Amino acid sequence: EAPLAWSHNRVEGSTEYTQLLYIPASAPHDLWNRERKAGIKLYVKRVFIMDEAESLMPAYLRWVKGVVDSSDLPLNVSRELLQESRDVKAIREGNTRRVLALLDELSKDGEKYGKFYAAFGAVLKEGLGEDFANRDKIAKLLRFASTTQSEPTALADYKARMKDGQKAIYYLTADTLAAARSSPQLEVFRQKGIEVLLMADRVDEWALSFLPEFDGTPLQSVAKGAVDLGDLQDEAEKKAAEQAAEAFKPVLDKLKESLKDKAKDVRVTSRLVDSPACLVVEDGDYSMQLARLLKQAGQQAPEVKPILEVNAGHALVKKLETSEHFDDLAHVLFDQALLAEGGLPEDPAAYVRRVNGLLV
Repeated sequence: EAPLAWSHNRVEGSTEYTQLLYIPASAPHDLWNRERKAGIKLYVKRVFIMDEAESLMPAYLRWVKGVVDSSDLPLNVSRELLQESRDVKAIREGNTRRVLALLDELSKDGEKYGKFYAAFGAVLKEGLGEDFANRDKIAKLLRFASTTQSEPTALADYKARMKDGQKAIYYLTADTLAAARSSPQLEVFRQKGIEVLLMADRVDEWALSFLPEFDGTPLQSVAKGAVDLGDLQDEAEKKAAEQAAEAFKPVLDKLKESLKDKAKDVRVTSRLVDSPACLVVEDGDYSMQLARLLKQAGQQAPEVKPILEVNAGHALVKKLETSEHFDDLAHVLFDQALLAEGGLPEDPAAYVRRVNGLLV
């Protein structure tokens, strides 16, 4: 299969070598197996040394194919010596720079770059956490789905479309793009026409933790912390939200008591328009999605107690004030918010029983 792009260079200076690097058109079947042998072919003075020299390319570029012919390395070089050699480090850094420059050039061709990104974009994101020196270059190459764009968009393009007064790049991670698009946490952003980036790759939550800002603008998850739209929210809206929270305080206190084993806190929110409730976590905490991914991978995940945010204007939430079945309705609200977020109730049978009881 013909490659998407290639680069052939002779590098001279403190370290001399020739590099011939290829970007494949499609991903290998074992791309996600990080234990597999990967790397490029190494020659020394045109003598073949090894087939998969992983020391010559970082793990997040493990899909790159190619050849390096060095003039400086000894002919009896071993894998152990490769890991310690200063010349190998220089070759590795040179290869990384060359591949990232090649991708930057490729990104100008929308069709070709779309094909590349569909195959290797999720692996490229690993570089945010593994290659701090090139983090900004990698960030410019990333593409994400968006609430306002039909095609995946770059962070730089998002920033160019930001509204006056918008101080952050907003994003939402979810298990699938469909779940992200229908998330209740997007309601106020959709109402105000604020663009939100949607992320559904398993690596996104981890990778974005290494990218606190892009080109001076912070990245903010819409599912973490209290919603703060800053200048995009007028004073009348802020005052109305405060008054609603104050008037609803007796019900909030009862909700906190009823859900004390499930929710870290319960509060009135302005982020909801049509939905009765949603779940968020504090800034700096593990997201519920990341905790689920860790459990699925068999790793120890910290216990995440979410915050239940309720829409005080919703008919179902208003019904709490007079309901004879307060506890059941409170637990149903929490479990429905958990389902909308992509999780599952701890006790599905109890959830069904409560819903059936309320329906009857």
